Amino acid sequence: MEVNPPKQEHLLALKVMRLTKPTLFTNIPVTCEEKDLPGDLFNQLMREDPSTVNGAEILMLGEMLTLPQNFGNIFLGETFSSYISVHNDSNQVVKDILVKADLQTSSQRLNLSASNAAVAELKPDCCIDDVIHHEVKEIGTHILVCAVSYTTQGGEKMYFRKFFKFQVLKPLDVKTKFYNAETDEVFLEAQIQNITTSPMFMEKVSLEPSIMYNVTELNSVTQAGECVSTFGSRGYLQPMDTRQYLYCLKPKKEFAEKAGIIKGVTVIGKLDIVWKTNLGERGRLQTSQLQRMAPGYGDVRLSLEAIPDTVNLEEPFHITCKITNCSSERTMDLVLEMCNTNSIHWCGVSGRQLGKLHPSSSLCLALTLLSSVQGLQSVSGLRLTDTFLKRTYEYDDIAQVCVVSSAVEVEA
Repeated sequence: MEVNPPKQEHLLALKVMRLTKPTLFTNIPVTCEEKDLPGDLFNQLMREDPSTVNGAEILMLGEMLTLPQNFGNIFLGETFSSYISVHNDSNQVVKDILVKADLQTSSQRLNLSASNAAVAELKPDCCIDDVIHHEVKEIGTHILVCAVSYTTQGGEKMYFRKFFKFQVLKPLDVKTKFYNAETDEVFLEAQIQNITTSPMFMEKVSLEPSIMYNVTELNSVTQAGECVSTFGSRGYLQPMDTRQYLYCLKPKKEFAEKAGIIKGVTVIGKLDIVWKTNLGERGRLQTSQLQRMAPGYGDVRLSLEAIPDTVNLEEPFHITCKITNCSSERTMDLVLEMCNTNSIHWCGVSGRQLGKLHPSSSLCLALTLLSSVQGLQSVSGLRLTDTFLKRTYEYDDIAQVCVVSSAVEVEA
């Protein structure tokens, strides 16, 4: 009968501990009124408790710190830090010790060891220490693989490894919406929700625009000459709370002048979010490139460059229109027709030739009109006809103006 030799115990011991900051110690205050049976007993015990704050014993928060009692949660964007210690538990001198730490994710395997060089020898009761850091960039299951190889005094080469599995959770839920203005401006609304169980201090939420756009943040107001955040002086985001950030993007001049460029799917940019949690632990996330579908304007686009907000009744006023040939191949020969409505009357010659408009080019047109009805009136009735294709493009509800009577007197 064959007998297997007993499994040999290793001379070295491996310990792996996660490095996290401590938390503030909390206690549960127990108190009562003086007329109750215990009298001042409970209050006296709280005053003598070293974990309470002097003069504020009934507060749950104390002045002492508590070391982490478990592995805790790791969130995307945070830095994972771990302390690795290899201790010689034997009475022998061990040689050629090599400690290797790898992090296995769902998509890659990363080497986190500070050094890949072997230690010449390790005496009894001595240890090799190493601290590793890694910025977590993937959610899901992560496995920390720690491998140790060494040589005994007898020249035998030994090897063992340990696995430490942990989950990386999502700290924020980010949703975006795009709003297209009548001009080429684009408004981005970013909704950011804290889906962790602890408050966050939002240090920075910014939009890094693509090469085609300039960005303006709309998350502050000016008060008494100072720029004040719309979220107040405190930047804390409580668990499950949501904030809405707003940005305005405007195409750069060199891109806005080329009508054929801003079509279809365009890259807007990416959000850069930086936050801090308990005792200043920092986290950072960057979204992937945000994309939006540019609105389609057909072959010809008509936009307003200038229009007054308020005009007088039955008095002419001027507007400036911009006509753009959105085609990248075809030249157009355009004719402008102006059709009156019940309230809006155009001044000038209808049916006039505008001439040839080459692909991706524009022309500005000054027009005069007047309104015969008071109130908020819609500017409508422009028609553009391409004589080459015999195709007519209709433009109604281009803009709105407020028409007031010039005879109205303002009371003092």
